[in-house]
Amino acid sequence: MRTYVVCVLLFVILGLVGDVECRRGRTRARAKSKFQIGLPITGKYRDPESDQYYNNNNGAKITLASHFDYEYVLGHKIAFVCMARGKPRPHITWYKDGSEIFTHLYLNIHEWTIGDDRIKSKLEIDPATQMDAGVYECTADNMYSIDRRSFKTDFSIVFD
Repeated sequence: MRTYVVCVLLFVILGLVGDVECRRGRTRARAKSKFQIGLPITGKYRDPESDQYYNNNNGAKITLASHFDYEYVLGHKIAFVCMARGKPRPHITWYKDGSEIFTHLYLNIHEWTIGDDRIKSKLEIDPATQMDAGVYECTADNMYSIDRRSFKTDFSIVFD
């Protein structure tokens, strides 16, 4: 009787092992980022009027932007550049972690107009602190379209 029970238990255990699926790494799904990284907004639309409106040649387009991933040194300057074109000339707005940012004592935003359809904007932070790490975004918009680019920043510490 005892041998019979042991054989049944082994059979059950071996049978269960065959049905078990093993996973490596994370067992839970990764949480989605609170901030979506800005990529150019493009696409095809069902009706021609929408396609013509959203893909208008006069729409705001970012033509030059800083590098996506930027590691800065604490106490040094951070600078991002964003250049856009469009008719009418686009307006550039800067965001950090999803909130609009404005000039203050340690953060300056400079803008230059170039011709009648281009604008260049530069965001400078001097000196950079740990609080300046995050996701920055420049958005260019006019009456026809919106374009955006994002820049992810993190700090490094340099020991002399």
